[in-house]
Amino acid sequence: MTTPFELPAELTIYSALETRDTLLAWATEQSAQSKGHLELSARQVSEVDGAGLQLLAALSNMDLAWHLVDTSTAFTEACRTMGLGHWLDKRYLKSDAAGATT
Repeated sequence: MTTPFELPAELTIYSALETRDTLLAWATEQSAQSKGHLELSARQVSEVDGAGLQLLAALSNMDLAWHLVDTSTAFTEACRTMGLGHWLDKRYLKSDAAGATT
């Protein structure tokens, strides 16, 4: 199993270009090594906007299989607000004892 890609704390329009370049380079490398799902971690995300979420939607449009393994409260709320709650599938996310997604 590979190490998940850590999304940056600021997943916004201001960091979108740099994050996209880093994410695509990582995804290309991981896809060449394995045919499994790519794992992304959003546990450190404290700020997120539509541009940040659009980066992840672009992965889906590229036919790259991915899922989240961790999320922050800010990321979780943004996904639910934007109608992307299906990205928060409990089969893949880890939860602490209190039920919060980590």
